[in-house]
Parts: sequence; structure tokens; C-alpha cells
Amino acid sequence: MKRLIVFVFAALALTACSSEGAAAAQFDDQQQADISCMKHQDQKPGEAYFDEGNWDTVVSLSILRYYTSNGEKPYCDGKAATEADEGWRKLYVQMGADQTNLR
Repeated sequence: MKRLIVFVFAALALTACSSEGAAAAQFDDQQQADISCMKHQDQKPGEAYFDEGNWDTVVSLSILRYYTSNGEKPYCDGKAATEADEGWRKLYVQMGADQTNLR
């Protein structure tokens, strides 16, 4: 139920958003596959991602879905989150998601 609330909130909050400013960095959602561990993100989200006016619904929902489903899983290399990972995790929380979904 908590996941559904996050998705509904995000969809409502992001429906009028543009993706033009947020196109620089690409979030890797690992094809939303059923994964046992997360891979590190290659790029940090640019500052444009943190401006709600730039939020793209498809990208935002991908980030929300990925961390809600996998955020408590370890990274595949056994290491801690990188600076790039932390950037995406910060964005996930800024979007209104529950920080307890993150390891």
C-alpha cells in the first residue's frame, strides 16, 4: 500500500513536468528486472533534476519504483553507495518517497 501511495503521489505531482532540463544524466534502473543486488549509478543527477519544474514523469516514476523495490538491497560489489548513488537517493527522498526504503 505504501508503494502505491508513493507512485500515486508522484504521478499527480509530476504530470505537468518537462524533461528538457533533466536530460543530462541518465538513471540506470537495471531494466526494472527482478534483481538481487543493485549496481552503482554511473552518473550523478545534475542540478536540473532537483528542480521540480524539470521533473519528467517517466524518469521520476522509474527512480521511485527502482528504489522502493530495491533500495534496501546491497550493491553487487559489496561496497557502500558512491557519490553518484547518493545523489539519486537524495532525489528519491526529495520526490516524497520514504527514506526507510533505502539501505
